[in-house]
Amino acid sequence: MDLVFCGTPQFAVPTLEKLVEAGHRVRLVICQPDRPSGRGQPIKAPEVKQRAVELKLPVIQPPSIKNNAELRAKLEDLTPEAIIVVAYGRLIPKWMLDLARHGNLNLHGSLLPKYRGAAPIQWAIANGERVTGVTTMRLDEGLDTGDILLQKEIAIAPEDTAVTLAPRMAAAGAELMVETLQRLQQGSLQPRPQDHAQVSLARILKREDGRMDFSLPAAALVNRLRGFQPWPGAYTRFRGKHLQILAARVAEDASHLTAGELLAKDRRLLVGCGGSSVTEITKLQVEGKKPMQAEQFVNGYRPRPGEKLGQAESGG
Repeated sequence: MDLVFCGTPQFAVPTLEKLVEAGHRVRLVICQPDRPSGRGQPIKAPEVKQRAVELKLPVIQPPSIKNNAELRAKLEDLTPEAIIVVAYGRLIPKWMLDLARHGNLNLHGSLLPKYRGAAPIQWAIANGERVTGVTTMRLDEGLDTGDILLQKEIAIAPEDTAVTLAPRMAAAGAELMVETLQRLQQGSLQPRPQDHAQVSLARILKREDGRMDFSLPAAALVNRLRGFQPWPGAYTRFRGKHLQILAARVAEDASHLTAGELLAKDRRLLVGCGGSSVTEITKLQVEGKKPMQAEQFVNGYRPRPGEKLGQAESGG
């Protein structure tokens, strides 16, 4: 097929690669503009742009698309059979939805209608799901509300984080998009409407989502830590300083610790959580210090009996 591809971050790269590998003609790649990134804020090209350049594909980066007459004229001239949209980061306007014969085909990182929205991988892990998946769908004017084309389930391992799960989902989604196009060409694919009664939302993450609430059960806190990687992570306060929790697990210890109460036990670092549960923190970073193992923290800071995490949170 003659295609236009819209995508920006690394999650979209495998789909672009698989489409080219499968012999489709990607006539144009559309990405978001280059942006400052990382320490020192150097300007960085999106991963999709970098890969498109390597593949010798034409790339444009319009600052907006809704009322972009130049982009519209360009796409109308290309007459793509389908527009592929993977983590592009902008709502697709109606004129673009109506442009291609097969429509705008989107790869979404959940089993729709579950986890519609900007952060489906993160929220699935944070909510303790054991299975997620990828969906190809035909976009409409709503937010992830279009008809489902194909779906594939993907297991979430107990040790998975959003960082480890996303590449597996991107790879599976790339294969699914190629299969979707093949079956659309064959006329063997029947789109099906979403069951809107089963919808759940995966809203965009905020920094505040990473603040640890020790009134929650330990399992919930550990799941949120796993899901909210690399940002906003999981953080709290210790002796007036910002404390980033880098790794933790649910502890089996029977305990009478109150929510947020620390206990240094056998060189381990335990903290009380909701429902009389306990989280063992295994790696952490105190503001202004390098990351350290729990044993180093216990030896260096010597938590006092009854001392708590999360106090003096204002300004955190």
